[in-house]
Amino acid sequence: MVCPRGHRFDVARSGYVNLLQPQDRRSPHPGDSRAAVEARRRFLEAGQGAPLLDALREEIGALGMAPGAAVLDVGCGEGSYLAGIASSRAVEAHGLDLSTLAIELAARRYPGITWVVANADRFLPYADGSFALILSLDARLHAAEMRRVLTAEGRLLVAVPAPDDLVELRQAVLGEGVLKDRLPGAAARLAEGFELETRRTVRDRLRLGPAEARDALAATYRGVRQRQRERTAEIQEMEVTLSHDLARFRPLSPGPRLRGGTAGATRGSYPTR
Repeated sequence: MVCPRGHRFDVARSGYVNLLQPQDRRSPHPGDSRAAVEARRRFLEAGQGAPLLDALREEIGALGMAPGAAVLDVGCGEGSYLAGIASSRAVEAHGLDLSTLAIELAARRYPGITWVVANADRFLPYADGSFALILSLDARLHAAEMRRVLTAEGRLLVAVPAPDDLVELRQAVLGEGVLKDRLPGAAARLAEGFELETRRTVRDRLRLGPAEARDALAATYRGVRQRQRERTAEIQEMEVTLSHDLARFRPLSPGPRLRGGTAGATRGSYPTR
């Protein structure tokens, strides 16, 4: 890939582009660890993400997007949700994550999608108004940049763990079962550029053994310490709640000048669509 200023970025053999610059990283290996990425892949391949994927497909179907519409998954991880959407709808799919390990795993498994390594907390390396839909699934939110790269008629779908998500497992392993509503905080972070349009809760019940419990914690609660993960070995089998709050946001119109936007000169150092 070549940007207008002549900077070149090679496509990796496995099929992704790494746009992460030295100033965009805080550690030698930013993003999720290999253990967390592989745990999430196993957890989702076991079908645990099916209810949320079905809900996402319903929301996208209701939008009536034109065939070939561009979709961006910000914080896509190992790519299962975006691939699941792309397999059922004719979209131009793009996935972005800070973790090179996650993106490499995604690119190897799902070659028909454009995969990019970049730091979405700083900016999104895409041209203004590039996408008809943006996904943020259990990921951080950068309202200014999401609003910038979304079309005026586009939509943002945000999923966050619901208050009772894995509450039984958290109580058993972490010693806390706090019911925390995360959606108001997400809406507040987006308030300068977006308006909440709809919300729903996607909930399922499942039984987990020790291995599945470890994967569930690693896939969803990154701050869990090693000794806490080891407590899952004591679990023979447990019925748990898996739930997400799923919200659809529409961009405010006309788009406001948001705090946190990046200068055009900085964005110009990266490829644009």
